[in-house]
Amino acid sequence: MSQTAHQLVIVLDFGGQYNQLIARRVRECGVYCEVKSYKTSLDELKAMNPAGIIFTGGPNSVYNQGSPLCSKEIFDMGIPILGICYGCQVMAYLLDGKVETCITSEYGKTETYYDKASAIFGGAEGLPQKEISWMSHTDYISAVPKGFKITAHTDNCPAAAMECPEKKLYAVQFHPEVNHTVCGLKMIDSFLKNVCGCVGDWTMSNYAKTAVEDIRQKVGDGKVLLALSGGVDSSVAAALLSKAVGDKLTCIFVDHGFMRKNEGDEVENAFKGWGLNFVRVNAKEQFMSKMRGVSDPETKRKIIGEEFIRVFEQEAKKIGKVDFLVQGTIYPDIIESGTGDAAVIKSHHNVGGLPDYVDFKEIIEPLRLLFKDEVRALGRELGLSDVLVDRQPFPGPGLAIRIIGEITDEKLEILQDADYIFREEIAKAGLDKEIHQYFAVLTNMRSVGVMGDGRTYDYTLALRGVTTTDFMTADFAKIPYEVLERCASRIVNEVRSVNRIVYDVTTKPPATIEWE
Repeated sequence: MSQTAHQLVIVLDFGGQYNQLIARRVRECGVYCEVKSYKTSLDELKAMNPAGIIFTGGPNSVYNQGSPLCSKEIFDMGIPILGICYGCQVMAYLLDGKVETCITSEYGKTETYYDKASAIFGGAEGLPQKEISWMSHTDYISAVPKGFKITAHTDNCPAAAMECPEKKLYAVQFHPEVNHTVCGLKMIDSFLKNVCGCVGDWTMSNYAKTAVEDIRQKVGDGKVLLALSGGVDSSVAAALLSKAVGDKLTCIFVDHGFMRKNEGDEVENAFKGWGLNFVRVNAKEQFMSKMRGVSDPETKRKIIGEEFIRVFEQEAKKIGKVDFLVQGTIYPDIIESGTGDAAVIKSHHNVGGLPDYVDFKEIIEPLRLLFKDEVRALGRELGLSDVLVDRQPFPGPGLAIRIIGEITDEKLEILQDADYIFREEIAKAGLDKEIHQYFAVLTNMRSVGVMGDGRTYDYTLALRGVTTTDFMTADFAKIPYEVLERCASRIVNEVRSVNRIVYDVTTKPPATIEWE
């Protein structure tokens, strides 16, 4: 989608997965941003005409050979720059400051002393001179570059922040993008508004208008096929495309057999009366035949991704020549499938799982630059109901990646029944609006149990519930014990072949929300 009407801030990525949270925080401030690799050339950066640049953190040491560094000339462009953590050290190192290994490393919540005369800290409303910031570093700046002044420190870090206002260069050793840094979002906002001069014109209302016009121009007289799963992302994409191209759009709902219990029928019923060209394809046998003997989660995703495309191609031929395929890919899908030098966490079936060749003129992904809460806001802007907009996320590969190991009909039925009970009890307890994602996982582990005075040797089922604001980080949901007890009791009594229930209390990071 073209975003030429908006001011742009570049988030220059120096590696690591946590960095993309910075982009989310910039968006929260009403400023459009894009993540680019540190390898991006100066000419390309200049051509984008950014209002500011933010250097992200990273796992390396700037003084080691082969560590990611940008061109020193970037500091002569006259564009405001904010360095964060490793990005702070990059700025110091390239401008002839000194970076060394810490005598005492800092991790976690750290009491930090701020110079309120700084444009960043002074503009962060409510920030006192001493407050908590979130540190995560083993190197530190032992000498700031010429022309810089120190604007924050801790007991163990003499240069927790530095700046050279004349050159519009600012840097912080801590992570303002993390919620644990008190007033961290306000610091970012202060940099964007007070230093970069951003006006905060990035809204879903503006995005909807721009996206609709872009889609109309791209599609022209062509026909469009939409991969409709019934989830939030594809539903919003359907509403956006319907508004843009009307009856040129056909929505294909592929029921691959890995949906939750009764979900295929629920999706079909949800889109009745929309006036859409809606086609349901029951393709369970086709997908299951491809998954026999497959246990590796990455292989599962890639097989499902390719099979999705093949089904769409088959359906497209039935309705005549189709020029475009639309997917509800969103920004976290892109991030977790690997960007720049960042590692691939998991290939999303609609990103890293796509085959090299697809029989369409082009794939359109109108939501690929949006975070989940932005997608929900866009959905409301387009008039979608809360039932669809607030639906909890469900991965494209469905239960295929919530069954550890090989998928069988028996395992699929077990998981569908257990997951249905878990979701039902969460709703009965009134927790379905508080827990942002909750589901069951059928592990591949069997353990000994006792039922009816007899020995059992059955599956262990894991329950997962998380709370999050952006799905880039998440905490495990503190589900009351009595609710978990009811879930466990019902599942082991009502679902065959399960004799043990465990609850996942891991945050993201270090874990991902899904198990595979």
